[in-house]
Amino acid sequence: MVSLGPGVFGGAAAGDLLVGAAEGDDAAVLRLDDERASCSPPTSSRRSSMIPVDWGRIAAANALSDVYAMGGRPILALNLTAWPGQTLPLSILADVLRGGAAVAATAGCLVVGGHTIDDPEPKYGMAVVGLASPDRLFTIDAARPGDTLVLTKAIGTGVVATAHKRGAASDAALAAAVASMTTLNAAASEAALACDVVAATDVTGFSLLGHLHRMLRASGCGAVVEAGSVPLLPGALELTSAGYVSGGTRNNMAYLERWATFSPEVPESVAVLLQDAQTSGGLLLATSAPDALVAELGRRGAIAAVIGAVTGADTAGEPGHIEVRP
Repeated sequence: MVSLGPGVFGGAAAGDLLVGAAEGDDAAVLRLDDERASCSPPTSSRRSSMIPVDWGRIAAANALSDVYAMGGRPILALNLTAWPGQTLPLSILADVLRGGAAVAATAGCLVVGGHTIDDPEPKYGMAVVGLASPDRLFTIDAARPGDTLVLTKAIGTGVVATAHKRGAASDAALAAAVASMTTLNAAASEAALACDVVAATDVTGFSLLGHLHRMLRASGCGAVVEAGSVPLLPGALELTSAGYVSGGTRNNMAYLERWATFSPEVPESVAVLLQDAQTSGGLLLATSAPDALVAELGRRGAIAAVIGAVTGADTAGEPGHIEVRP
């Protein structure tokens, strides 16, 4: 029988609840038995200016990502939609759902139904359940000083999407962003499992530096990031320089002002991109065996960018600080 322990609802892990709400991780994890645990990320919902099928594909990949970020594999999903049925044809919703189903099928995840409500603003997402090994979970509190930071996708989706909404993104820039956002993190997660990684998160709306900050705070560490080593999507730097910066990215920058210190040699546009609000970004992995991980990621066809290292907390003993070098 699964044991949840006393008073755990909405709180910290206890009993068979291995990761709870208090841990602030990418998904809750419940031990089912000695070999299996259920991963349940928060519901993921997205609105988009992309064509309907791509919107569905991107939203599904984004929803599935949290399971991969815990070292799990998605097995089951429910569609969650809000739709203005009086003003938007249901044929558009059907295309969105087809896109989501296609990505879920690629992941081997069954879409078994869903819920729809009437809403003036269209939204689509998935509630996902995955399976993982209780002894091989990735968590955000397991990074240690000396670990190397490895990123598995280029950044810049937020800037490209913002420019697209304003008709300013080139076809090539948009295609590269869509290709990145619809790429599952399955191969990266499998590579990390093969190399015994224990600390990971995925990079989404809180940006690369924001999600790194969360990992560092949970782990009691700091970090150094080499800005020039972070891969950027085609066109992202130029669009950032042109001012296509979302409100979410500006909110990230305001929050991270206290936590991230930038060398004067880091270009302003690059600093913005490091705080760009992403959709369906890559995995951020902390590893003590970077050579093996980079090789395994490459073997599986995933990007493997070594972008920095985990350090001790700052001189005041406060974790979460990031030094960004050129």
